[in-house]
Amino acid sequence: MRIGECADLSFDCLRLVSHGWAIHVPLGKLKTDRLIPVDSFVCQLVERLRLLRSQDPTPADGFLLARPSGREALIRKLRIYWRDLVATVGITRRIVPHQLRHSFGTEMVRAGVSLLAVMKLLGHLKPEMTMHYVEVSLLDLQREFNLARSQPRHRLPASPLPASISSPQANLASLLDSLRLAQHVLEMFRRTLPQGPDRRLLDRLVNRLIKITSETRKLAQG
Repeated sequence: MRIGECADLSFDCLRLVSHGWAIHVPLGKLKTDRLIPVDSFVCQLVERLRLLRSQDPTPADGFLLARPSGREALIRKLRIYWRDLVATVGITRRIVPHQLRHSFGTEMVRAGVSLLAVMKLLGHLKPEMTMHYVEVSLLDLQREFNLARSQPRHRLPASPLPASISSPQANLASLLDSLRLAQHVLEMFRRTLPQGPDRRLLDRLVNRLIKITSETRKLAQG
């Protein structure tokens, strides 16, 4: 995400979606918001920041990162922290935080993520914007060419729905899968709506589903 989007993350930015966790990135440079899938490490990092923020004497303002002197002051501090980190690990060339977006886009493409998916992850409106972030080498082209010849996608069978969804049963696994699917569909629909009362209502419904799913998961631990 962009450094400004990082500064604007809400205190409850961590969301449970259909098959894992994601961070809700608020309206940014292009006036779009999105969900970015994250792993357990990022989840732990966010929870740590939430804990530290809850202990911060600065009044709660709904943001994950405190900004006692304002948003721009926070962004300047983040840039300073980044420069200190780069220097600490011994990197001598100048590297700015935005370069991480370029590296992320390139690595996602090399890992097999489609250009459309990378576009959504980066929060771009057009594929042309994403192409400026992706570095494709001759080695990448050769690998893609060989993969297309050996495993053409149009010959691969479509991934079926989990059995517990396609053939729902009266059991806990089926219930959890259905709740996660409902969260995913509801969140995707919410993102198509403009800012307003309808979207805020769906925000509340998504949060309720998250709580219901969390409570339901406790049944498996009981």
